[in-house]
Amino acid sequence: MTAACAIRLNSVLPPEAKAIFQDSEVIREILRSARVIAMVGLSADPQKASHFVATYLKDAGYRIVPVSPRGGVILGENAYRDLTEIPFQVDLVDVFRPAAELDAIAAKVIQIGAKALWQQLRIINLDAANAARNRGLLSVVDACVKMEHGRYSGGLHAAGMNTELISARRMRAYSI
Repeated sequence: MTAACAIRLNSVLPPEAKAIFQDSEVIREILRSARVIAMVGLSADPQKASHFVATYLKDAGYRIVPVSPRGGVILGENAYRDLTEIPFQVDLVDVFRPAAELDAIAAKVIQIGAKALWQQLRIINLDAANAARNRGLLSVVDACVKMEHGRYSGGLHAAGMNTELISARRMRAYSI
């Protein structure tokens, strides 16, 4: 396995936190059950990572709900200025904001009744993650939704990356 292609090397969490917040069964359950993903910090700039991830997830069949203080329309969806303004059920909240903002964001994720909180790569606030878990939400920290979806749907494996998954079954695109 080369370091450039090893999925697990992307995280900076200590082993005990990885066991809790990067559990493969939890990740798969989120990817399987979520249909509506609110993306806090989604940028309208196609060069930004959040936009790239949102485009991928939208193409994979998820409904993407932008949450951005600028409002407007991103990827054909109305952008809400705050999670609490979204007038329908959200399954997953994916966060592209600094870790210092996560305590307030986690409180809103709990308030709106979302089922899961996801902190993107290098966004680490374990207090916020534990607050969500303690209220019954699934919680992922320091991982990329796009990479994990690609890992479990077979997209990364087909591109030659070591996904650490071995199967004799041919994987179909986007089947988690």
